[in-house]
Amino acid sequence: MNRNFAELIEQKKSGGELSEEEISWWIDGLVGGSIPDYQTSAMLMAIYFKGMNAHETSWLTHCISTSGDVIDLSSLKGVKCDKHSSGGVADTVSIPLIAIAASCGAVMPKMSGRGLGHSGGTIDKLESIPGFDVNLTSLAFMEIVNRLGGAIMAQTGDVAVADKKLYALRDVTATVDSVPLIASSIMGKKLASGADVIVLDVKWGSGAFMSSESEAIELAKTMVGIGEDNGKTTVAYVTDMNEPLGNAVGNALEIVEAVQVLKGHGPAKLVDVILTLCDEILMQSGIVQKREDARTMAMNAIANGNALQRFADIVRAQGGDPAFIDRPEVLPQAAVKLPVYAPGSGFLTSIDAKGIGLAAMHLGAGRRTKEDVIDLAVGLVLDFKTGDTVTAAHQIATVYARTDDDARTCEQEILGAIVVGQAPVPRWQTVVAKISRADGVVTYEHS
Repeated sequence: MNRNFAELIEQKKSGGELSEEEISWWIDGLVGGSIPDYQTSAMLMAIYFKGMNAHETSWLTHCISTSGDVIDLSSLKGVKCDKHSSGGVADTVSIPLIAIAASCGAVMPKMSGRGLGHSGGTIDKLESIPGFDVNLTSLAFMEIVNRLGGAIMAQTGDVAVADKKLYALRDVTATVDSVPLIASSIMGKKLASGADVIVLDVKWGSGAFMSSESEAIELAKTMVGIGEDNGKTTVAYVTDMNEPLGNAVGNALEIVEAVQVLKGHGPAKLVDVILTLCDEILMQSGIVQKREDARTMAMNAIANGNALQRFADIVRAQGGDPAFIDRPEVLPQAAVKLPVYAPGSGFLTSIDAKGIGLAAMHLGAGRRTKEDVIDLAVGLVLDFKTGDTVTAAHQIATVYARTDDDARTCEQEILGAIVVGQAPVPRWQTVVAKISRADGVVTYEHS
């Protein structure tokens, strides 16, 4: 291209549209090193303030997805489904979801990353299981998925190479919270992962990236459009993250909670999200036509033990010992266990998800930087949700820590993240909207 890249920055800074050729030139130059970081930083800032239209965003995503390895899943039988969450606190969805969906006949080849923030990602959680191997060869991964319907492996470093470079620059230039940049980052990795169907769980609230429901719906619409424009059936749900989704925040603790879900007694809010996403996966896979049939199938798989058995089979196939399913004490254990009691009597009017997540991170359950080492044993478990009644004698949480001092500090952070009032408050609605190309935005009434 016979232009100076500074001219392209000026074009976007003035609100102009970037062509496919211009975006391709930028991303190729970023990856190849011909366009320096300082110019990409300037372009990111221009996009932050001027935005991108749907076509620009879709093409940027395409360029990101093809900037590294694109996973070939053609050797897998059936409709390949992937699920992605925009992240939150006590979000233990992927692990039980894959077991349930696979036990119902879905094909779930899941490639996940490590967590940065409140607690570990799916890969960190799975590494709490003795012997569990997340670094599978491609051949081993495909064999397990074909045999059992699902497996979870760590994402390779060669997928969506441009995204790693872009995110590193966004992180230090205050351009992270831009819808086209968030959407292209997430969907670039998803497109490169090779699935036919992508089901998205987009969070909103204090513990989510998008603080308002309307922002989350806008992000979901953008990602659905990108997926569909790139030939992938894509559906998104917007779900609540104003309070922690499940009860457990911490890696081994969340594995225990995943088992509870598969045994039929997981936290209601967490189960609601899991089953909602599973409904969609079973319908998009062509296994059932109606949502009520999908729900019945998934609930039966939990009730008859098939989902739990499928989880045990996947664990064993990936080198893990499923003994923890009935003996959770074989998972990493914290040295200190501290009960936390309500500060007074009344109604729990607020449980700040972000505050709870930070409390767990300060214990060592999460990472402040990519270099931090996670303590798989530590974390916390909550016993109540917004709207519940409590008394000063009620235990509302348990802290699992390395030291007494860490436990006491976490106790104060938990108490600082909750509000007990005298007036009842409504519970947060778990699933607020569904977004698809066919039906647009469908909002759900509070039940």
